[in-house]
Amino acid sequence: MKEPFVLVDDQYMLIDSWRQQNLQLVAGFTTKNGGVSSGDFQTLNTGFHVGDRLGDVQENRRILAEKLSFPLDRWVGAEQTHETQILQVTSLDGGRGATDYDTAFKSTDGFYAKDRNVLLTMCYADCVPLYFAAPAHGMIGVVHAGWKGSVNGIARRMVEAWRGKGIKETEIFAVIGPSICPKCYAVDDKVIDLVQNLLEDNDEKPYNLISEGQYQLDLKRLNALVLQKTGIPNSQIGITSYCTSCDSDLFFSHRRDKGNTGRLMSFIGWKEDVR
Repeated sequence: MKEPFVLVDDQYMLIDSWRQQNLQLVAGFTTKNGGVSSGDFQTLNTGFHVGDRLGDVQENRRILAEKLSFPLDRWVGAEQTHETQILQVTSLDGGRGATDYDTAFKSTDGFYAKDRNVLLTMCYADCVPLYFAAPAHGMIGVVHAGWKGSVNGIARRMVEAWRGKGIKETEIFAVIGPSICPKCYAVDDKVIDLVQNLLEDNDEKPYNLISEGQYQLDLKRLNALVLQKTGIPNSQIGITSYCTSCDSDLFFSHRRDKGNTGRLMSFIGWKEDVR
């Protein structure tokens, strides 16, 4: 399958096929480059909660806002907790969590919206960004899926929320973005037991035993299998080959950098009303 992301600038990459199909849809992922942060956060850290200077994070976000032509007062951000709460937001929520952490949506790991002029954002440093679009309904969404969110079915929660809005699974397109690859991500029996429970009726398992009680876990593939189980056609699920740990010239990585690192950002939004 073709790589869904294309590097557009030092600061970010876009989901190329979605960009080509609809010029009003902006969906992508940031790199760690082209910002003003220093030290462990060199240079485009987008996370408020990691100990970076507030002014530097705000300036990094202003750089992105200008590059994307999407003003900060139209962004929404979250206080992420590795759980499964997903919220629908509107253009009236623009600005929440955009320039500070205090106004961010609390305990939230996914957003979806139908309104134009609102940019949905989430932050990462190895976890999986999941992008959703139902073009026939004008609905878009994004999810932050670490191992906890993944095994608790946050990907399924988004599909269920959209089903409640009258959107069929076959109308949904999904893209799985840059995150840690299985070669860089070892987990223990506790995590694998939860994966097995989630995929008990699947023949394919997204992990490999590497030593007693240690497994390589493919978080991207895990989420792809969950999305397939919901009824989204496999042909409508794109998976990136980028790894936040391997591709050290592009990304921060919590595991590779031993916890002292910045945060990357997923973003998706309609630039203007095209209805």
